[in-house]
Amino acid sequence: MRDNSIFRVGIYIRLSHEDGDKQESESIGNQRNILQRYVNENNLTFIKEYVDDGISGTTFDRPGFNKMLQDIENGKINMVITKDLSRLGRDYIKTGYYIENYFPQNNIRYVAITDGIDTHIDSTNNDITPFKAIMNDYYAKDISKKIRSVYREKQKNGEYMCSIPAYRI
Repeated sequence: MRDNSIFRVGIYIRLSHEDGDKQESESIGNQRNILQRYVNENNLTFIKEYVDDGISGTTFDRPGFNKMLQDIENGKINMVITKDLSRLGRDYIKTGYYIENYFPQNNIRYVAITDGIDTHIDSTNNDITPFKAIMNDYYAKDISKKIRSVYREKQKNGEYMCSIPAYRI
């Protein structure tokens, strides 16, 4: 078995939509369980968790993500793990920048568990990473178009579109 003790792990968790209450969403908890199990099963050294709940993957201006970058630059972590590539981001150009440039320049090992991506090993899964990033980007744009078309149709039909009134009587 390979010695993984040299890796100081930061797990990154992201979910686009909040569940509508003040508690942490169930998907965040599920991602956390998957990531912590991976860390334990691979004898890695867990350092910190970074979470962005309710923030789209189409932007990289996220508080948890920015804190993770800060910790990378300060040498606190040298490995980043996500559940899958889409949790890192859904903008294929910026996702590619982090995987192909930023992480290697900062000696960061990146793992996307369910996609089988691990930049520390030579694998065909790593070779198809750019295509997965493009599909994640496409998905975000496609779902956005579909939602906008539903809203436009509701507007045309004069339907009520607000969830909470701006005032109370």
